[in-house]
Amino acid sequence: MKKQRDIPSRLENGDWGQEEELQAAIPGPMPTPESQNNIAAGHFLQAELDLSARLRMLTFGEPVRYIYNPLEYAWETHRCYAETYCRSGQSVLFLGMNPGPFGMAQTGVPFGEVKAVRDWLKITGEVGHPLNEHPKRRISGLACTQSEVSGARFWGLFKELCGEPDNFFRHCFVHNLCPLIFMSESGKNLTPPELPAVERDALLLHCDAALCQVVRALGVSMVIGVGKVAEQRARRALSEAGSSVRVEGIMHPSPRNPQANKGWAAVARTKLQELGVLSLITQ
Repeated sequence: MKKQRDIPSRLENGDWGQEEELQAAIPGPMPTPESQNNIAAGHFLQAELDLSARLRMLTFGEPVRYIYNPLEYAWETHRCYAETYCRSGQSVLFLGMNPGPFGMAQTGVPFGEVKAVRDWLKITGEVGHPLNEHPKRRISGLACTQSEVSGARFWGLFKELCGEPDNFFRHCFVHNLCPLIFMSESGKNLTPPELPAVERDALLLHCDAALCQVVRALGVSMVIGVGKVAEQRARRALSEAGSSVRVEGIMHPSPRNPQANKGWAAVARTKLQELGVLSLITQ
């Protein structure tokens, strides 16, 4: 595997030629569905690059000692995910909080448990390394043998319900509010709510703004926060931005959540039915 690459930095400086690519994808006044999907993915990726650039300006003190940004070292797989599955006409955005150490941190995909990403979503690409890597939290990319329970539960449910990824992504997309993973000196995962208040608020201010940018770019009509924190942040950010997008929530599948360990899939399925999402993805 390679060391962290400067792909995102080059993109921010305009070397990707996104506008030229998007214009080239449109052969005439009547864009094809494929070209519209390219535009949606391009706008989504640009919003993430803008956020990543802003977050580089922030600093974090104790207890944070290590910060990974998969949008940098796992850009190839993340871009593969977005370009494959971010589509025009999607109405529902599932929103996670931030990457897990054996999920998106390894694969570049939200809730990105390796087997689900590699074998069901069919994501490909090289994954490098963060510049400052914890010795107990090495990045192995799609070769990682550790399974992330949250991601296995999340994508496992939709594999069971939808059969094929296209049946899910025809109407839905999955995104994280914050792209960064934080770790202590010991390698313990630190979620954004566990950060010191001043640093947490500065971080989430940028993430909230980026979420509003993503929601506008994708044109979704509903955001479903996966877990209370993501739901509350989405509701607050979109309300303050004057957005009429509906915000709902489902239980987080984390094994740290005792309720999730008692049958997360059944609870989530019932909630999706109440929200009218189940019928969309099981047609």
